[in-house]
Amino acid sequence: MVQGKTKGLQNKASSSRHAAKAAANMKKGQRAIAPKKPMLMKQAAMKKDLTAKINKSIERQMVSAASSGKLTIMKNTIPEGSSSASGSKSKPGK
Repeated sequence: MVQGKTKGLQNKASSSRHAAKAAANMKKGQRAIAPKKPMLMKQAAMKKDLTAKINKSIERQMVSAASSGKLTIMKNTIPEGSSSASGSKSKPGK
């Protein structure tokens, strides 16, 4: 039995492989904690549902606009007569 320190033996170096593997599993983007209170859960579900409906509506509009003719850069579909009227309005935020 060895009673003193042994020469030449070193502690095992902590592997950076584990840290790299954990970092590789992380996803980019904002992290969110799911709500626990019933009222907040209901609000989160409603927001998710509304967001899905809005996105679906936008996608439908894009498909219908793209299928109507040749593919071009889409512009606002405001009639030209009403664009001059809206230009005279001031911004409500300022």
